[in-house]
Amino acid sequence: MILYPNNTQKTFNRCIRLVRERGISTSAIIGIVVVILVIAIAGAYLATRGGGAPATTTASPSTTTTAPATTTTTTTTVAPPKGTLIVAMGTDASTLDPQDATDNPSEMVNRIIYEGLVEFDQNLNIKPMLAESWDIKDNGTTYVFHLRKGVFFQDGTPFDAYAVKTNFDRVLNSTLKLQRYSLYAPIISSVEVIDNYTVAFHLKMPFGAFLNDLAHGAGLIISPTLINSGKDVKTNPVGTGPYMLQEWVKGDHITLVANPNYWNKTAAPKFEKIIIKVVADDKARENLLKTGDVDLVLRIPPVDVASLNGTGNIITRAYPTSRVIYIAMNLMNQKFQDVRVRQAFNYAVDKEAIINSILNGLGKPATSPLASSTYGYCYAGYYKYNVTLAKELLKEAGWWDRDGDGYVENANGQKLEVNLWTPQGRYVGDYQMAQAVQSYLNAIGVKVNLQVWEWTSYLNEVRKPYNQSQNKELFLMGWAPSTGEGDWVLRPLLASWMWAPAGSNYGYYNNTQVDELIQKQMVTLGQDRLNAMCQAQKIVYNDAPWIFMVEMYDTLGMKSNVKGVVYLPIEIVMLKYAYSG
Repeated sequence: MILYPNNTQKTFNRCIRLVRERGISTSAIIGIVVVILVIAIAGAYLATRGGGAPATTTASPSTTTTAPATTTTTTTTVAPPKGTLIVAMGTDASTLDPQDATDNPSEMVNRIIYEGLVEFDQNLNIKPMLAESWDIKDNGTTYVFHLRKGVFFQDGTPFDAYAVKTNFDRVLNSTLKLQRYSLYAPIISSVEVIDNYTVAFHLKMPFGAFLNDLAHGAGLIISPTLINSGKDVKTNPVGTGPYMLQEWVKGDHITLVANPNYWNKTAAPKFEKIIIKVVADDKARENLLKTGDVDLVLRIPPVDVASLNGTGNIITRAYPTSRVIYIAMNLMNQKFQDVRVRQAFNYAVDKEAIINSILNGLGKPATSPLASSTYGYCYAGYYKYNVTLAKELLKEAGWWDRDGDGYVENANGQKLEVNLWTPQGRYVGDYQMAQAVQSYLNAIGVKVNLQVWEWTSYLNEVRKPYNQSQNKELFLMGWAPSTGEGDWVLRPLLASWMWAPAGSNYGYYNNTQVDELIQKQMVTLGQDRLNAMCQAQKIVYNDAPWIFMVEMYDTLGMKSNVKGVVYLPIEIVMLKYAYSG
């Protein structure tokens, strides 16, 4: 048992509990108490002499490991952080509570402040982080994690098995209504503390993607002191990561400062500060990079990626991602309850033209709810641009231009008029894609009213339950599964039990056969699981609950001296390793 400064009472209580459980004599207990008091007095003395948080120590290797630690804690002296990294992105984070975040801007910031038991590398392989190793037991229903020692949260709280349990007990508490409850509740039965540095996850069933789920942003570990304090985690984040929140001016910027007590000295923060500015307009962000006012920009306009590369000290990058852009339809709205209308909308939109004209070739048509790079993908079909077929399908559904004004009407003379919502600056070319869809639907006689939203307000609106979303009809969204695999596309976006606000099925899609296949892929392994996922994708594609748009590339621009930025194909830019060189 390790004794931590300012934590003597907690340690004392644990000791008493342990010795009582083991039937140790009273005299032995008294002896232990004396030892604790001596250590506490010595600690207090050292603290008055300038002692701070204890030095980190090299962790002992486990004798039974599934994955070796890639890093070890060390007492090596490192150079102090210097300078400021200034980043511009199109939309603000919505929350700094990882268990309640559903958007990538929030996850990107959270991954700088917090860390999880495991983490993705740039190829989405699992690597150890706060867990050094793990064992899989009981036919895949128990995962035992051996935790890293000498790690502290940014508020001084020690990281241990109790912290892990506190976090997962929180996200599994249905009364808290956290967004990521739906990620873990179907999988995790309970979390058990074995000892201070060993924790076991007991699963309801074997689940092959469990480590991927832990590498998701929702698996980032929050300080248990913060959780138990009653403070709002959303605006008061405390993790074990290399940077801490200093300031959040919503809609303008987030300022992070280096964590002076970060445990991993080999990956210690290199900058004193990271400032993340919110700049919605793509061109405005690009101009800030050109003038040198920022060091790194997310979402460079695709048309400028090649020409900007090598201009002055600027380099650009384009990365294929697992993100699919789609336009969801509110299926509780009578306008979209006929599958022929939904399919007509898909045939009416020229995805290839959008990719070439708006994305400058950086993308490809979506042929499934999953991107082709996502584990579990299979080709489900392709709604190739066909205006004639789109009009025929509308006519079969009872919609055609009965009065010659260019817009289709039903038998009651009601025009097919729809609202199309979009964010601006959240995804590459999002607003421009929405404008194109408006034009394509107009061409088949559908009147489209386009409305642009600020991202946080947009999320709040699309997450409303169906009986509060009468004005929500068509709305542009994107999804990149932060687990790196297909379960976390099918389940949150298309399962009927994941209707908003419980999950991210914002269009209220409901298909019993798809539900059964989603449940099947959760409890099977290997080819049987892939077959279930593939069958579900094909049914969904034919049902056309979305206008299936494009698989995205992501674009970055940065000064040539910015090094160490890691890009994950789940569309996450890892800034915590960045340095100037």
